[in-house]
Parts: sequence; C-alpha cells; structure tokens
Amino acid sequence: MTKITFRLPAEDRIVSGEPGESIMQVAVQANIPGIVGECGGDMSCATCHVYCEDQSGFKRISADEEDLLELADAVRDTSRLSCQLKLTQSTAEVTVEVPQ
Repeated sequence: MTKITFRLPAEDRIVSGEPGESIMQVAVQANIPGIVGECGGDMSCATCHVYCEDQSGFKRISADEEDLLELADAVRDTSRLSCQLKLTQSTAEVTVEVPQ
C-alpha cells in the first residue's frame, strides 16, 4: 500500500493506493478536489494535472503526455498527468500538489 499526500490549497489530504492504480484513480475514488479525470485515464483531457517533485518511482514523461500538458493551466517543470503516475510495489510514499 502506498501513502499518497495530496497538497491542496487549504489542506493536505492523505490517502492510500494499491500497486497498479494510478494516482488519478486514487484521487477520484477519494473525491480529491481539482482532479477530475474526465477521460478515465486515457490521457486525452489533462483534467488530472498535478505537480510531482519526486518522480523517481514513475515512468518518464512521454512525448504524448508533454503535448497534452500544453493544454493545462499553470504548467511547471514538475507537471504530470496523474493518470500516468502508476503505483508499484516499491512506491512507499508520494506527494503531489494539486494546482489551483
């Protein structure tokens, strides 16, 4: 089980996720505000945009993900689509910031 901290404008919310789940799936199930996941994780909407400082446990960003992030507001160097951040057995803890 992975501990995921969602940094929101007014508070931090901590939830747990299972290997194989994406951070977007966990966020939608936990009703985390600001993460919609309109496309269900098909990487076609950018409504699951987050900032992730430590991306060492995840696949590198793909060219398709970079292209889609161009549609998101307030993109930073640490921007990712949370549907593309899949939890693994070795992912013990992760913190993501949800854009305002």
